[in-house]
Order: sequence, then C-alpha cells, then structure tokens
Amino acid sequence: MAVTSFVTGLLGLLIANLVFGPCAIALGAVALARGTVRRFRARLGMVLGAAGLVLYVVLSVADGTPSWHL
Repeated sequence: MAVTSFVTGLLGLLIANLVFGPCAIALGAVALARGTVRRFRARLGMVLGAAGLVLYVVLSVADGTPSWHL
C-alpha cells in the first residue's frame, strides 16, 4: 500500500488531481496504520497527494475555472 500511495501521489501531480490525491492520502494513512516497513514511502505518497490537491486549487483559482491546463 505504501508503494501504491507513492505512485498515486505522483500521478496526482500530473493528471486527475481530484481522484489520485485523496487516494494517495488514504492509502498512505492505511499503510501507516497497518505498520508498514516502508514508512517514508507512505508519508511521501501522502505529501504528494496533498501537494496535488493544493496544485489543483492554486491553478484552478489562477485560471478561474474548476479545471486547469498549461
């Protein structure tokens, strides 16, 4: 779960922020609750998921629409 959290966190930075961001946060939290050996990767997945959500909000506000594009 920690590795999946990390991968979905990375994907959340690039595509589908509203889908992959919360998934990364939830998977990281579950992995930590279960006592994973890969604690750093679980935390990093949670941070990347949160960063993806923040990026979505910032770019949506800057663009003035609920979606964003570069």
